[in-house]
Order: sequence, then C-alpha cells, then structure tokens
Amino acid sequence: MDINSINIANLAYIGDAVYELEIRNFLIKKNKKVNELKELSTSYVSGNAQSLILDYLIDNKYLSENEIDLVKRARNYKSKSKPKHTLIKDYKKATALECLFGYLYIYNDKDRIEKLIKIITELR
Repeated sequence: MDINSINIANLAYIGDAVYELEIRNFLIKKNKKVNELKELSTSYVSGNAQSLILDYLIDNKYLSENEIDLVKRARNYKSKSKPKHTLIKDYKKATALECLFGYLYIYNDKDRIEKLIKIITELR
C-alpha cells in the first residue's frame, strides 16, 4: 500500500485513536484516579499539546525523512472541519501528529510507535 494513496483524514482518524490509546496505556500505569487521568491526558492529547509535541519531535530530529514528508503533507491538508478550542495552525500540527501515528499503525510499526511514545512521555 502506497502511503500517498491513503487519505490524510483517514490516517488522522485512525492515528487519533492509536495515539490516545497509547497515551492512556502509559497513564493508567500511574495508578491515579480517573479524574486525574483525564486531566493528565489533556497534556498529551489536546490540539495545543499535540502541536507542541510535533514541534519537539521535528526540532530534535526524532523523525525520519519519510515521516517528515508525511507530516508536511498532513499539515498542508485542507480540512473541512474547524477546530473548537485551538488555533488552526495548532490544529493542523495535531492532525499531522495523528497522521504519523495512523501511518505507523497501518504499516504495523509497533516498535516505532513505542519509541515515539517513550520520547513523548518523557517530556513531562
């Protein structure tokens, strides 16, 4: 399957679920109450947080050339939906991060997903 043939919105759709599940899996090990877990999760899964995380991954050269190309393609995607609680530029970056996780999931690259989640969770 050629990654360029997969619609960005579809990659973001599956990537959103994969990313959130990975973050929840990380947080559940902290043995906190559900309300605390929900609050902690927003520091990873909100549009603003995902935008900052993507910037960090790019700035610190954690992404491969192929991953950077995908992220750029996703950031430039013309979405029909509008963000509710974030700036459009942050929304686009959050979508790009979700696309990256969707891509890794579709290609069954569990090791890469785990490595990126480890990098991300060590930020906080």
